[in-house]
Amino acid sequence: METLKKFYRVDRKEIAFLKFIFEAYDGIAIFSTIDSSAGIVVFKISQGCEKDVEMILQDLKKDILIEAISREKMQALYPREKYVNNYE
Repeated sequence: METLKKFYRVDRKEIAFLKFIFEAYDGIAIFSTIDSSAGIVVFKISQGCEKDVEMILQDLKKDILIEAISREKMQALYPREKYVNNYE
């Protein structure tokens, strides 16, 4: 199954909440924490679910810090992290 990885910086106090939200939307994305102290997370988004994930994130952004992080910035921050370097 093809997935798209998208990285974000989120309010670290909300990581567990975000994980539970996306677990409730069974199958649209897998949520993993890259760096809990910095609030860096990744979504592995199922093909065809990109708009759904974006809609959920836009709604959550009203109450929670959620910032997209570019591939280049992730590679600069975590140059040895296999998860980051296998971005696509």
